[in-house]
Amino acid sequence: MSATINNISRKHSLGQRLFKTFFEIVLLSILNPCPAYNQVTILDKAGVFELSRLYVLPIKRLKQVVIILVAALAAATFFYVQKAPPLSVFKTEHGPRAIYKGETSSKHVSLTFNIGWGDEKAVPILNVLREYGIKNATFFLSASWAERHPDIVKQIREDGHQIGSLGYAYKNYSQLEDSEIKQDLVRAQNTFQKLGLDDIQLLRPPTGQFNETALKIATQYGYTIVHYSINSQDWLNPGVDQIVQNVNDRMKSGDIVLLHASDSATQTAQALPAILKQIKEKHLKNVTVGELISNTKTKSSEVK
Repeated sequence: MSATINNISRKHSLGQRLFKTFFEIVLLSILNPCPAYNQVTILDKAGVFELSRLYVLPIKRLKQVVIILVAALAAATFFYVQKAPPLSVFKTEHGPRAIYKGETSSKHVSLTFNIGWGDEKAVPILNVLREYGIKNATFFLSASWAERHPDIVKQIREDGHQIGSLGYAYKNYSQLEDSEIKQDLVRAQNTFQKLGLDDIQLLRPPTGQFNETALKIATQYGYTIVHYSINSQDWLNPGVDQIVQNVNDRMKSGDIVLLHASDSATQTAQALPAILKQIKEKHLKNVTVGELISNTKTKSSEVK
C-alpha cells in the first residue's frame, strides 16, 4: 500500500457534471412541451448517466418526476460531500498522516532539498540560496551521507536552514519489515546526534515510498512525515527551463516543493534563481517546513 495524495478536483468535476445534466433535464422538461399530445419530451444526453433514450412523460407526472429528481440530487450531493477527503493536520483522530501542503492562505511556500549521495552539487545550491538571501530552506539528509560530509552539514545549519531526515541507508520503507524500519530510524538518529543534530523532527521516507506501517512507526519515534505538493522532477535532468516550468507554473501559497541537492540532479542550481524570483513576484515567502506546518490547517495525504 502506498501513500496517495488527496485530490478532490475529479470529484468536483463529477459534481459539476451532475448538476449540469440535472438542470438540462429540468430545462428541457419545461421548454420542450408537445401541445398536440399534452406531453413533454425529454432527451437526456450521453454523459454522467450515459443514456441516449427518448423519454415521453405526461404533463401531470412532470411535477412528480422533478420532485423525485430534486430529492435524488439532494441525496447524491449529501453523500458526495460526506465522502470528500478531509483537510487534516499531521496527527488526527483518524491516525497519523503525511504532510504534503501547508495553509493555502499563508502566503508561504517551502523549498525542500533531498540529499542522498555526492559531494559536488550541495554547496553550489547553498551558495545560490545565500546569494538570494534565503536562510530558511529545508534539507532532508540521508544520515549515511551526513556522516561522510559533516562539513556540508555544518554549512547547511550555519546558513540557517532546517534539517530533516531521509533515514540512514536510503531504502524503500514500504518494502522493509517493521524491525528494519526501526533499525534504520534509530541508526539515523544516532548518527545525527553525533553531528550535533538533536532536534530533527521531520522525516521524508527514503525514495518517497511509505505505507501505513512505516507511517505509524515514524510517528512512534516522534517524527512528522513530510511529502510534497510540487515535484520539480529535477532528478531527471529534463533541462533548466523544464525544471523552472514544473515549479513556477504550479507554485502557490502553502506548497511544499521537492528539489534535490544530490549529485544526480545536475541542473537544480541553475534553475533555482528563476524559482526564487518567481516566489518574490508572486508575493510569497519561503519558510522552513517546520514553520509552514506549525499552522494546524495543514493538508495531509492519507495512507491507504
